[in-house]
Amino acid sequence: MSLIKWFFESTIHFGSKSIALREVVGGVLGLSSAILGARRKVAAWPVGILGDALLFTVFLGAVFAYGDQPSGNFYGQASRNLLLIIVSVYGWIRWAQHRKTNGAQKPAVVPRWTTLREKQILAPVIVLFFVISMQIFKALGESGTWVLVDTWIFTGTALATYGMSRGYVEFWLVWVAVDFVGVPFAFKNGYYPTGTLYAIYLPFVLWGFFSWLRISKQEKLSTAI
Repeated sequence: MSLIKWFFESTIHFGSKSIALREVVGGVLGLSSAILGARRKVAAWPVGILGDALLFTVFLGAVFAYGDQPSGNFYGQASRNLLLIIVSVYGWIRWAQHRKTNGAQKPAVVPRWTTLREKQILAPVIVLFFVISMQIFKALGESGTWVLVDTWIFTGTALATYGMSRGYVEFWLVWVAVDFVGVPFAFKNGYYPTGTLYAIYLPFVLWGFFSWLRISKQEKLSTAI
């Protein structure tokens, strides 16, 4: 048996529950990416990309499931991970260029709040993105209350990841909103490591927010002097 086949077929059993090993590994990589992002390390992006690639296979359960692993397709969650990979490539390039321009000793991004003009542009784009995404998920077969949750997780994740790449302080607060709906969604549908990860994210997200908030104030003061 090849290592890849073993990895995809491996599960961890907790009583009557069976959890895909790659879901656990993907969750750990996601948490590691969040910590690295809070510390403004470029490595946050490739680590996150690898974690999202693994979780993408988990949420397309009917395609990648083995044995008694969850086998439902959650297109919002799977698309979320795919979108995260795409936006993370953008963030990786942006942070790497910033590091190259300003020197290896400088942080990869300078945190700041969005401007009024940026808010005016982002607000309608977010609403339109949400509505279009929900219609696509419905067309793919999702229905009921969870389609709203799935769509918000998808939209919020896209917004937060883009905000991180730009250095927006607010992106941490978007992650908080994603976590609040992501935890019950994951546990309800049998994705226990992912639900646990969302719950563990919260204190790290709050730490990241206050860390970036402090740095943004320091940068504003230093610019004013």
